[in-house]
Amino acid sequence: MDLLNVFKISSSALNAQQMRLNTISSNLANVETTKTPEGGPYRKKSVVFQSDAASFSEQLDQRMKGAAQGVKVSRILADTTPPRTIYNPSHPDADDKGYVAMPNVDVMEEMADMLSAARAYEANVNTIQAAKRMALKSLEIGR
Repeated sequence: MDLLNVFKISSSALNAQQMRLNTISSNLANVETTKTPEGGPYRKKSVVFQSDAASFSEQLDQRMKGAAQGVKVSRILADTTPPRTIYNPSHPDADDKGYVAMPNVDVMEEMADMLSAARAYEANVNTIQAAKRMALKSLEIGR
């Protein structure tokens, strides 16, 4: 695998993890949102990754050298689980029985997911830095 592929694959992973972190941030920011433009409480969103499709020439090179693919975000899904309800008759969005539909976002789960995404982002940054150091060392050999 050449170093340019390392940069390409790691940069695709950085973009995907950045989208994941943005989605987690949105979930945490809306943990108390009871009304959305679509109606009802905010729905937790999750990022779905898929391998990045390569061009024909890249696929041919991969067949000859060994398969390595990047990653991309294929879609962002809204969670379909029902919202949690709490009893709060003084809330402006409470129904006639006093219950409020709250977002289905679990703060602890989101924080754990955020740590995982941050570690994956950090690992890809380290990969790019190592490839950069290797490229610089190989240039020094030619002196």
